[in-house]
Amino acid sequence: MILIENVTVATMDAAGTEYADGHVVIGDDGRIVAVGSGHAGRYRGSLRQVDGTGCLLTPGLVNTHHHLYQWATRGLALDETLFGWLTTLYPVWGRLDAEVVGAAAGAGLGWLALSGCTTSMDHHYVFPRDGGDVLAAEIEAAGRIGLRFHPTRGSMDLGRSDGGLPPDHVVEDTDAALAATEAAIDRWHDPSPDSMLRIAVAPCSPFSVTSRLMSEAATLARRRGVRLHTHLAETDDEEDFCRSRFGCTPVEYAESLGWLGDDVWLAHGVHLGDDAIARLGATGTGVAHCPSSNARLGAGLARVRELLDAGVPVGLGVDGAASQEVSHLGAELRQALYTARLRGGPTAMTAREALRLGTVGGARCLGRDADLGSLEVGKLGDVVLWRLDGLGHDGIDDKVAALVFGPPAPVELALVGGRPVVERGELVHADSETLAREARRAHRRLLR
Repeated sequence: MILIENVTVATMDAAGTEYADGHVVIGDDGRIVAVGSGHAGRYRGSLRQVDGTGCLLTPGLVNTHHHLYQWATRGLALDETLFGWLTTLYPVWGRLDAEVVGAAAGAGLGWLALSGCTTSMDHHYVFPRDGGDVLAAEIEAAGRIGLRFHPTRGSMDLGRSDGGLPPDHVVEDTDAALAATEAAIDRWHDPSPDSMLRIAVAPCSPFSVTSRLMSEAATLARRRGVRLHTHLAETDDEEDFCRSRFGCTPVEYAESLGWLGDDVWLAHGVHLGDDAIARLGATGTGVAHCPSSNARLGAGLARVRELLDAGVPVGLGVDGAASQEVSHLGAELRQALYTARLRGGPTAMTAREALRLGTVGGARCLGRDADLGSLEVGKLGDVVLWRLDGLGHDGIDDKVAALVFGPPAPVELALVGGRPVVERGELVHADSETLAREARRAHRRLLR
């Protein structure tokens, strides 16, 4: 049992409950047994007691969109639009193998943990024929770091010769991709409430996947009771592609293939009209908002205020490290707030709304909001203790505002199911220098 007290607590529950001097207790089963103000009373004899003076306690952050393998290709194609960036990097990614992906995933997930993330998805869609078991490699890396993990079995089957964007040698046969996706569900998916590992189905994008694969992937996911994810409405180029090839907008195309629903979350959703936003809200389709990646690629400013007002579940994603080299989920809180205000002015988003995107909003996108995303009795003990008493946050009395508006805050303690994964700014189960060395070696070998 762990007791954290003398701490400001932002529960992120439906009422927005906060305690200026509060406590949280996590039981031996990894679930929260008490949340409240003042001292914890009868729980003060807990196995471990943590003094949170000067800190803010929040739910662990949830990363809803990523490509971990891209850690091995950071700093490339720095001045390209999405389509130019992809065509530059596809040939490099075609040389991926399990060793490179494992090293990249270890570095990426370790960095996420240090940035306050306790649950992450990954969208992996490149499976070179001689690359080995790349999905297993990143799953092993997540176990090594200790994060809750939602890898998606992605796919591409629309090569350049058939009008798609990726070169033919990095796409799969449609039937083979579907079979491999179902095999991944059989092997890895754990649907239990306290699951550390869940699989989702994730064909890559309208410009790299056939309509048949999109449609049959949706059928497969619903037959197996898992979630669906893809890129959609990220750039003007994609809008032009869909109108030219399919005669409709990206959201209209997705809906025609059965890709709207409360079991679906879409990456980016930057270029959405009023009708599209209304359809997402009416169907409960989620959006993974990736403000830094959208800015780095010049894709545009997502209409997050309008999405939220329409009832769309919105979470945050750092996206792949090749399109957003910072990859710091805590810093993405501020980026989301700034993006909203660039579109709609200073009242378009508050600090607490930004934190809600990164916690319970992300949990909704992943279908985990019954157990994650807020600090409430009975929920899983995935929490982050942010240190906010240093020079960078001095004078910002509102600790939630300090976390969101201030510089990236050090993580004093991060727990997943009550088990430490970060303590005093250091990974518990892995060594950062070793992760960096392995990732550096993978980068050099891939680019050799």
